[in-house]
Amino acid sequence: MDWAKNSATWPHAQHSRFVLCKPHRWHIQDIGQGPLILLIHGAGGATHSWQHLIPILSQTHRIVAVDLPGQGFTQLGAQRRCGLNHMAEDIAALCHAEDLHPSAIIGHSAGAAIALRMAELMPTPQVIGINAALDTFQGIAGVLFPMFAKTIAALPFAAHVFSATASNNQGVARIIQGTGSTLPPADLNLYRRLVGSPKHVQATLQMMAQWQLEPLLARLPHHPTRTLLIAAENDGAVPPITSTNAAKIMPHAQVTMIPKLGHLAHEEDPNAIAPHILNALLAQATS
Repeated sequence: MDWAKNSATWPHAQHSRFVLCKPHRWHIQDIGQGPLILLIHGAGGATHSWQHLIPILSQTHRIVAVDLPGQGFTQLGAQRRCGLNHMAEDIAALCHAEDLHPSAIIGHSAGAAIALRMAELMPTPQVIGINAALDTFQGIAGVLFPMFAKTIAALPFAAHVFSATASNNQGVARIIQGTGSTLPPADLNLYRRLVGSPKHVQATLQMMAQWQLEPLLARLPHHPTRTLLIAAENDGAVPPITSTNAAKIMPHAQVTMIPKLGHLAHEEDPNAIAPHILNALLAQATS
């Protein structure tokens, strides 16, 4: 998206800055003081996903939220670096360049997988996943969906066509409704602005096309990091059983179930999510 056109009304824009750390030009938001928490949004999102949670967490912590490559306001520098491993490596490089040492990484959906991969690459005391996407499609869908994403991503003007058709009021509302979450009109409008950007859509399609989760899943039984998985019972995108199953095989993980909320639980009701995060952070700090 165009920062000049959107910055005046983008959540927490006063805390935004841009960092060139090859191959990307990153958009990050840096707020508060104290132990550092790194926030990583899910596929198709941006820093706005944390807009309601940031004021709560930044009372006691320094918060750094990052836009994934090509999504939001981060400028994509290499189209072939949109997969799980490459994004984790590039964000870890960004942390090194900016001297960022997270006491915890919080990831939403696919961002939780990136957080867990990052914890394998750099010292990280704790990972917190919100509706963590830690499972693959089963059966024929597991073959066809990645192929479909790769095909669409390669088609000329595909992102422009999707943006034009999905960014209307009904299109975005249907997408969000399908996740099991209910958002106010102002928050829906932020998603419309994202989906209305062909560059954002193209980067999201590239992420889907390059996503390879299986190696990380195979390593979960040996994952070294203390992990909290927060799952919402009404999640229409990632079934809550996904977090339960992941926690069962991870040596240092536990799961917390949140009633009523959907996939965007931290956007719907940050006051229901924040205490679980803060309790986990406190437990880690005092252990």
